[in-house]
Amino acid sequence: MEIGQLLQKAGEYLSEDKLALIEKAYQFALEAHKGQTRHSGEPFMQHPLEAASILTDLRLDASSLAAALLHDVPEDSGVPLSRIEEVFGPEISKLVDGVTKLNHVSSHVMEKPTEADLQSESLRKMLVAMAEDLRVVFIKLADRLHNLRTLDALPPAKRRAIARESLEVYGPLAHRLGIVKLRSELEDLSFSYLEPLKYQRTKRLLARQETGQEKVISNVIDILAAELEKAGVAAKVSGRSKSVFSLYRKMQKYGAQGKDLSDIHDILAVRVIVNEVADCYHALGIVHKLWHPVAGEFNDYIAIPKRNGYRSLHTTVMCFGTPIEVQIRTQDMHYSAEYGVAAHWRYKEGVEQDPFEQRMSGLRQLLDWHREIAGTREFLESVRTDILRDQVFVYTPKGDIKDLPTGSTVLDFAYRIHTDLGHRCVGARVNGKLVPLTYRLRNGDTVEIIAGKGRKGPSRDWLNFNLGYVNTSHARERIRQWFRKQARSENVEKGKEILEKELRRLGISLGNREEIALLFNYQDVDDFHAAIGYGEISASQIAMKIAAREEQPKLTEHVPRAVASPTGIRVMGTGDLLTQLANCCHPLPGDDIIGYITRSRGVSIHRQDCPNIARVTEKERLVSVDWGRVDQLYPVVVRIDAWKRVGLLRDLSTLVAEEGVNIASASSNDHENHTSSILLTLEIRSITQLSRLLAKLEGVSGVISVMRGTGPS
Repeated sequence: MEIGQLLQKAGEYLSEDKLALIEKAYQFALEAHKGQTRHSGEPFMQHPLEAASILTDLRLDASSLAAALLHDVPEDSGVPLSRIEEVFGPEISKLVDGVTKLNHVSSHVMEKPTEADLQSESLRKMLVAMAEDLRVVFIKLADRLHNLRTLDALPPAKRRAIARESLEVYGPLAHRLGIVKLRSELEDLSFSYLEPLKYQRTKRLLARQETGQEKVISNVIDILAAELEKAGVAAKVSGRSKSVFSLYRKMQKYGAQGKDLSDIHDILAVRVIVNEVADCYHALGIVHKLWHPVAGEFNDYIAIPKRNGYRSLHTTVMCFGTPIEVQIRTQDMHYSAEYGVAAHWRYKEGVEQDPFEQRMSGLRQLLDWHREIAGTREFLESVRTDILRDQVFVYTPKGDIKDLPTGSTVLDFAYRIHTDLGHRCVGARVNGKLVPLTYRLRNGDTVEIIAGKGRKGPSRDWLNFNLGYVNTSHARERIRQWFRKQARSENVEKGKEILEKELRRLGISLGNREEIALLFNYQDVDDFHAAIGYGEISASQIAMKIAAREEQPKLTEHVPRAVASPTGIRVMGTGDLLTQLANCCHPLPGDDIIGYITRSRGVSIHRQDCPNIARVTEKERLVSVDWGRVDQLYPVVVRIDAWKRVGLLRDLSTLVAEEGVNIASASSNDHENHTSSILLTLEIRSITQLSRLLAKLEGVSGVISVMRGTGPS
């Protein structure tokens, strides 16, 4: 890419004075990057030139192109941002600043930041700047796309880190903004570096599908084009195939539902582009007259556009025995589908167009809400949860449309309307029917929140992720804020209670509280208890931290090298011995474990607090072991005390099955006080899964307590 080529592309829609600004920015950057090269060995200026070229495809303004040319100057050449502002003005300077990564973080933000912390803080800075000016994210997407195109020059670990961030953040962000043109390439390139074998396999599969259906698609295009012309509908008819990552993601989704590749009807599609909206519906009638439509496979995104602005008619029809998706849209809709909000981006004397501003106000409001979250990592997690996830669209009783992340509950909806409404929520009606607070919203639901007059505030159970009351970071943070305002002593006592209950339920000895607090970077145990009390730390996070600690390698230069056993447990300082899990204590990944060398059955693996281990006299037969990397099932006995009632065992087994857990055996013992003790032997993968399941079992009607057990009462 040369500056002349860039100016030629930009000249297709920009005036001469705007081109002069772009050339001025190029000369400034060229001087700043003089003598610098990229990891690939090419001149450094190739990268900003290519990024700016990508932005010309989006028809962005001259200030955006100038900022793209200058975006690496402060970071890589030592030229201060103040100099850019002096030469190019505050508008371009702010755009450059929004995209520039941080190379240090103030001490009041965090102490001794890691490279990951710097990347997270840089991303937060970019997202906050995006709330004020969306051109920042357009420049960043172009910057990231060109980096992905040239990623081979970097070391493997760096390649994977950049690809993962691109797939988790920038791909969904491009989707949220409706920029399919960038999103598809971002996702495919990231996928190829993260999962090269799966990428190649999916790519070959896509190629086979294209080859197998090429004749069918060609016939459909010819027949449809002829019929549209005969009906007097001016149209361009063409074929379209899915991107590699899009096909892979859909195969994963369908596989989880027990479906296969033949159930995916939009691998290949026919696209019809017409002049007017009325022509879209005329063309739809012709399509349905030619071929029989597949039931349940029609979507009118013209009448009800997607939140990112996408508009089109989608229908699936049977063509020569093959289901084919047909997409029908106008030329304007097609351009918007390719370039999303960037297609509507215009600056007229510094004022945005009103329709565009209305469409983006919701996204800006979300970003403004999330700016209130203090921690960088918490902020990024909330952005991933609330902004980058797919959306559902629901109605208020007055008919206003609200969008929330997929998986949101009626309680999330209440907090989206107003914090006080969320705090006072005691119930909800969806489509006129009462539903539990854990009800997950579906597209088109009409939601009415029932608020209590005398309610004092939210329940701590709402913060228990396993119970499913709230699934958005926005709602969770509002609930935490309410509890933070409560008396510290109350939070400390409640935190102690929650911690003790979780450890007791999982059958883990309480141990040293200071040690557990340090796992969460708390030096003061009371601060740790208070954080649990107001919901900053959940019971499931405690289980995950303990499990993660046990899964960390504990090798030092003084410890013999571990060898992997057939069960995945690593035995320190021995040969390749057979290992088996002890039936007396049923250890589970995440438990502290120890091995006992038996006389004929290899190494028996026990929990360290197992009574049988405490009674061992031949201490030399005890060996150090750890879990290593495992992916198998472990038997765990769970004891459930509950009031006797009809259907109790059915409800318990149904819940366990819904969690994807198998019940190996079950027994019960009735007591005179009308209670029962039920023992379930469950096949569990990890202590984290066990924690989640126990929390849900506690919510079954009639259950008094649930905890990890060892045998009959």
